[in-house]
Amino acid sequence: MPITITDPADERVADYLRLTDMALRTRLEPANGLYLAESEKVIRRALTAGHRPRSYLMAPRWLDDLADLVAEAQAQGVPVYVGEHDVIRALTGFHLHRGALASMHRPVLPSVSEVIAQASGGRGRGAPGGRARIAVFENLVDHTNVGAAFRSAAALGVDAVLVTPQCADPFYRRSIRVSMGTVFQVPWTRIDPWPGAITLLQENGYVVAGLTLADDAMTLDELVAHDHPRLALVFGAEGDGLAPRTSAAVDVRVKIPMTGGVDSLNVAASSAVAFYATR
Repeated sequence: MPITITDPADERVADYLRLTDMALRTRLEPANGLYLAESEKVIRRALTAGHRPRSYLMAPRWLDDLADLVAEAQAQGVPVYVGEHDVIRALTGFHLHRGALASMHRPVLPSVSEVIAQASGGRGRGAPGGRARIAVFENLVDHTNVGAAFRSAAALGVDAVLVTPQCADPFYRRSIRVSMGTVFQVPWTRIDPWPGAITLLQENGYVVAGLTLADDAMTLDELVAHDHPRLALVFGAEGDGLAPRTSAAVDVRVKIPMTGGVDSLNVAASSAVAFYATR
């Protein structure tokens, strides 16, 4: 049976404490080996990806809509906690209106070599050695941008994503929510050392293209015209763009031409444009 929670300080639901406190969550979630999935759609995508729930938290009205999840959880011995909206809000820091929260076990990230090999097999495209695209997100600090970029990668057929050591966590709750759970669909891992590991991409036949604002960079249309079978697109941090060492290490530098006095696009928008153009 679902377990009713009446006290926001109940230790059994400590996983859900102060979800709006980014400093707390970015420390606790990786340290405790968990991440938080919010909304029915996101939770179902996590389960489809094979991720294991630790517990669920929801308001009573969602028990019927999520009856199959509740039944499966009970069969597996996974606790389902139920609380009134005021209790959940006091616990998490926000009003839960997307159905449910799930505390999920973080999967072990694959190695960079494994992700490159999986991408190079052509996710959904056929035999090894086929066409492939990898996105690299360098030091993005905004979880919204990370989530939006993952959603574009999933929607536009990018085969894998690599994130640098200082990039925001794709499994942070806001990243997952903005991505609509597509962070569970695209193979990804952290690439380290960076930018030294660019050579690993090159050794696997990838042309590494860094998106930049430099006047002497080739245009995105020119990159597409070259039709590289294996392409790794690198997107730099908000504001600063590509780090100088990265810009020096990539094979080509690419710009999206701007008009109307606009100097650049948001990194999530620019990644969507590049993914679409190179699809």
